[in-house]
Amino acid sequence: MHITLESDYAIRIVTFLAQQGKRADAKLISENTEVSLRFALKILRKLVSGGIIRSYKGTTGGYELARGPEKISLADVIGVIEGPYYLSRCLRPDSVCPRSGERDCKVSRVFADISEDVHRKLTGATFDQLV
Repeated sequence: MHITLESDYAIRIVTFLAQQGKRADAKLISENTEVSLRFALKILRKLVSGGIIRSYKGTTGGYELARGPEKISLADVIGVIEGPYYLSRCLRPDSVCPRSGERDCKVSRVFADISEDVHRKLTGATFDQLV
């Protein structure tokens, strides 16, 4: 199990912006994160709509963090790209358990505990710690 390449790239992009501490254009972001410009622009749009970064138009335009790096966690970035994290599909709110006769699946409880641990660790890892 691993995060997608898109999430990995999004983390690189937010890390770069946190290191910069100032506005950067998409080309500079792309070059410094080794993400193709086209894919970087797609990810940047998602990060803007998710409230992680801000975009500015014009000659002094570019991208910057929407809030301090200490207030942006790995969970925030991955959540914008991937959506909510679930170790197993049985934990999704819209999931229907094929074991309809079971009231309390022990495996599901273990998966829920692991998911909570992962979420807690991702939430605790902020970008001020990563730069």
